[in-house]
Amino acid sequence: MKKIQLIGLLICGAMLGGCSQTVGGVWEETKIATRYLGRKGMSLFQNDVDARLVANSDEFYGPEEEEFIPLRDQDLKSQYVDYTAPQAKITPGDPSGPVPGIKQFKSPGNALIAIYRSVYFNTDDHVLRVKEYYHTLNRVAEHLKRHPQVYIFVTGNCDERASEAYNLALGTRRANFVRGYLVKQGVNPDQIYTISYGKERPADKGHNRAAWAKNRRCEFKIFDRRSHY
Repeated sequence: MKKIQLIGLLICGAMLGGCSQTVGGVWEETKIATRYLGRKGMSLFQNDVDARLVANSDEFYGPEEEEFIPLRDQDLKSQYVDYTAPQAKITPGDPSGPVPGIKQFKSPGNALIAIYRSVYFNTDDHVLRVKEYYHTLNRVAEHLKRHPQVYIFVTGNCDERASEAYNLALGTRRANFVRGYLVKQGVNPDQIYTISYGKERPADKGHNRAAWAKNRRCEFKIFDRRSHY
């Protein structure tokens, strides 16, 4: 009986030892795998791979790109804007009219650059979200109301993401939003024209968040009829 008990104890001891060995082995393998992933992850970002293990998932995967949420098809087709301003009665470029084609419109010079500043949009958005930009549009509106001989083109621009057709539509929405706001402030609709360049004319040719933020914008091109008499 004692022999049987002794054999049982020896078997249990062996089993426990094996279990401990197995757990320890798994733990060591886990640590090795973690170090390997950490080294690989840090090397991707050109850090010293021997410095330490990655502290969190952001260090391993790097910064997440800004989320891109496409417009719904029905919104894209309808070209929805918050306010539909009356269309201009004068066609730019008409030989018999007072307003030339867009090629004759120029970027604001030194005297006007403080008024006609570009305004910037969030990703996939055609409505301005920053109070400062409304102050800019208010200054533009006041200048146009005081100078009825001045005409502007509002150019809608986008970052490089998504298709050409998509960005042309989004650029149109942005330009129309700015035009609608100016008309609501009392500007004569005949003084304001819009055009969308989509992603064709980036202000910054980079391929990162900072560049995209600079490219999601509306700019102003100006024609002063008095200076062309």
